[in-house]
Amino acid sequence: MSFKSLFQKEDYCAIWIGVILLSTALLLFSLNKPKDWDKLKDLDEQISTENNTNFKTTFWYQLIDEQKSIAGSKTKIGKQLKQLTAKPSKWKTNPLDAFYVSASKAQEISDASKEKLLAATNKTTVAYELAREKEQKANAALYQDAMLNQEATTAIASWRSATKELQAVEKKIKTKASNHFPSLLLLFFMLLLLFGLGKQAMGTPILKFALSFAAIFGLAIVAYLLGGQQTIKAYGLGYAFWAILIGLLISNTLGTPAWLKPALSTEFYIKTALVLLGAEVLIGKVAAIGLPGVFVAWVVTPIVLLSTFWFGQKVLKIGSKTLNMTISADMSVCGVSAAVATAAACKAKKEELTLAIGLSMIFTSIMMIVMPMFIKAVGMPEVLGGAWIGGTVDATGAVVAAGAFLGDRALNVAATIKMIQNILIGIISFGVALYFSKKEDDTTNANWKEIFKHFPKFILGFITVSIVFSILYEILGDAKGYALIDQGVIGNFSKNIRGWCFCLAFVSIGLSINFKSLKEYLKEGKPLLLYLCGQAFNLALTLLMAYIMFYLVFPEITEKI
Repeated sequence: MSFKSLFQKEDYCAIWIGVILLSTALLLFSLNKPKDWDKLKDLDEQISTENNTNFKTTFWYQLIDEQKSIAGSKTKIGKQLKQLTAKPSKWKTNPLDAFYVSASKAQEISDASKEKLLAATNKTTVAYELAREKEQKANAALYQDAMLNQEATTAIASWRSATKELQAVEKKIKTKASNHFPSLLLLFFMLLLLFGLGKQAMGTPILKFALSFAAIFGLAIVAYLLGGQQTIKAYGLGYAFWAILIGLLISNTLGTPAWLKPALSTEFYIKTALVLLGAEVLIGKVAAIGLPGVFVAWVVTPIVLLSTFWFGQKVLKIGSKTLNMTISADMSVCGVSAAVATAAACKAKKEELTLAIGLSMIFTSIMMIVMPMFIKAVGMPEVLGGAWIGGTVDATGAVVAAGAFLGDRALNVAATIKMIQNILIGIISFGVALYFSKKEDDTTNANWKEIFKHFPKFILGFITVSIVFSILYEILGDAKGYALIDQGVIGNFSKNIRGWCFCLAFVSIGLSINFKSLKEYLKEGKPLLLYLCGQAFNLALTLLMAYIMFYLVFPEITEKI
């Protein structure tokens, strides 16, 4: 691998962009620490001392509130970065409200909220007094009376609920006039520069990329706008749904124009977003998800691969072993990447690879929409749904899209399991090369260089970022780590950028799928039947393994996710 390739390969460019964004944000927040920063250590010690094993006291919550008030999000730079990267706001009847709030409108919202302030304040005061009363009774009984402990817990929960209502009212009272258009323009140019330079390094002229990216970014704004409408949002139809749907409508009606294609870089956006995600998924969480995730990915995948290959050869009697193996790897590991790697390893024909990829594209586009809908309809737990998606949906981008439909917990679990599964690409391609080369008495394909060649390099970026931020968290401590990283770098910057990257990727996914062009791949009976049967087995086995690992063997891990 040459030094030049570190700037010309998509995976490495995604890592560079992620590192640049995170490093810049970390530097800015480190130079602009929140007010009362030095007080956090004392607060942390008080919280530890006040940690009641029976229930969290009112004083504990007050300390937590004070601790959370010392945050990067409260600093000037924090507010500026949040405004720069924010998505369009919620709106009810007028879409313009998502971008612009006039001075008169802001005053109207503030005045309306002031009328609710007295009632919310009184409710909170009464709830607090009751919580203190119940808490003192439990304390007088030395916390040995289970009934008094439960009454105190219930009263404190009511007080916390009333406090949140009061905070929401106070936030609306502080509503000010705002104009989101300039920040959207700045964000557009920032992302254009970063992704444009990356595409330039990979061979696409930045000027050619710019026009296409402008259109993709505009469609992403529309997706966020539709997802932010209150009624639509109440039905759970978020930006991911609209981004994919808008793209599908264009590609399957008007057709995706050629000038749009330079910025249709689904994997580039997804990989960058996953590198950014590394800052949010600390190494302890990766290890936690990894333990049951390894069983979901590394046990199920080889079983499905071998079973599907055997089924194709012995039951369906598919004439081409290389076609059989390519489809089996495509469906069981992670779609196109696995298909390309496996096809190279077993020397499959170009037509066989095209057929495998076509089948994968069809069922990936269906599964990433149908699975989240099914998971929500049956009330499946979010972690289980995320694990199921991560282990079965083929492409990383589609996994992220499907996980985003369910929520952040599902997204984190799905993405982590998919990355654990992606590690198998090189290993399986090595095994396949070894199997086929032995039959041909040729071992040139079977080497460790082949494994690294097909290994998804962006995972190294995800892991490195996760390790670095985990170390920073340990050095700073929980309180300062939360203030600077959670409520600064992540909460006010990288999480928002990650959302935009995902939205750009989802628009690209929709624009890249044309169902008419995929029809020909459904004509071949045996390959289609192989994929259907293999994926059905994969879905059943993955769901069973995910349930066993996350809810029977490692339930304590699931609770912490």
